Amino acid sequence: MLRVRCLRGGSRGAEAAHYIGSRLRGVFTGWVQRTFQSTQAATASQNTCAADDKATSPVPKDCLVCSYNEWDPLEEVIVGRAENACVPPFSVEVKANTYEKYWGFYQKFGGQSFPKDHLKKAIAEIEEMCNILKGEGVIVKRPDPIDWSVEYKTPDFESTGMYAAMPRDILLVVGNEIIEAPMAWRARFFEYRAYRRLIKDYFNSGAKWTTAPKPTMADELYDQNYPIHSVEDRHKLAAQGKFVTTEFEPCFDAADFIRAGRDIFVQRSQVTNYMGIEWMRRHLAPDYRVHIISFKDPNPMHIDATFNIIGPGLVLSNPDRPCHQIELFKKAGWTVIQPPVPLIPDDHPLWMSSKWLSMNVLMLDEKRVMVDANETSTQKMFEKLGISTIKVNIRHANSLGGGFHCWTCDIRRRGTLQSYFD
Repeated sequence: MLRVRCLRGGSRGAEAAHYIGSRLRGVFTGWVQRTFQSTQAATASQNTCAADDKATSPVPKDCLVCSYNEWDPLEEVIVGRAENACVPPFSVEVKANTYEKYWGFYQKFGGQSFPKDHLKKAIAEIEEMCNILKGEGVIVKRPDPIDWSVEYKTPDFESTGMYAAMPRDILLVVGNEIIEAPMAWRARFFEYRAYRRLIKDYFNSGAKWTTAPKPTMADELYDQNYPIHSVEDRHKLAAQGKFVTTEFEPCFDAADFIRAGRDIFVQRSQVTNYMGIEWMRRHLAPDYRVHIISFKDPNPMHIDATFNIIGPGLVLSNPDRPCHQIELFKKAGWTVIQPPVPLIPDDHPLWMSSKWLSMNVLMLDEKRVMVDANETSTQKMFEKLGISTIKVNIRHANSLGGGFHCWTCDIRRRGTLQSYFD
């Protein structure tokens, strides 16, 4: 077992707490600093699908939900759908998360379907991906198709929907619990509806089901005057700890969290605020410890194309977005791999992400990884690590904002809860 120092205490921990706390309103300062203090681990159940609530009967042995990390043998997974995917309206939070060269695309097509031909190819790619997963012995589940073009109105805003393409964004499995993320984009407010049938089935099998507090997504959640004019602006704002989402109410996307047994790492991003992180910290304590890490990233949104843990003591770290706390991992004996430069062509549309989806891989176990068929350099990297590559082409699906990790949510991995950071 690895001996890894937790991200707490010492001068670095104190400096980090001061750095973040100074940027929030006084009312939040105390609990923001506490997010940097790892909760003391308690004795956890050894049953991989056991519930701690003594008021109820034990979870049935046939519980279908159990996953503690990103690399144990994958047995069941949800794969998203590109069907009916719509371009989100060009609101302030969408503008803050997208590249300037695509702003005209959002202004023109917001509320309408993504280009039909492109969408058709993406759907075919994901169907093939599902077939390959099944061929590898993995059970595949899919969300329900929904018409995302339907307009909706709440007391606080109006919008159309987006898609159910990226289950990793909205669902986080921790042990035998499925957590529905509250999300931060108005176009994704009702995205959970596509997954409810599946979640009810998992609940009926014995899984725990938690829905995080749903934000109103009122205007106060967003900095309506968030100043973005260039990449330099974004770098400066990110370095200052300024994001388009405020601390008005908790919000987070599940894809800003990444799991390593009892320790879960998260970044403050454009869609995940400190209130959302603190809600997760309190909810998962004392059995799990939530640690904030940060990166030199001008547009942080979802951690898994920046920092992707692929095995015990093994992490992919984006060389363009270095982790400010990476020395803590190195000194603890972790192997930090910098993936090669992505090979995706400059003229390929990436409306909602960067080229670094090349490192957004899905581990089927410690020795098998699903990787893009076009990313030969990344394939060679894994082969040098002794990891077999399962090559799948999802170039058109990438355009919708995700790689293999984003397009999936692992429901069951064969393994037990362990601590890799004690």
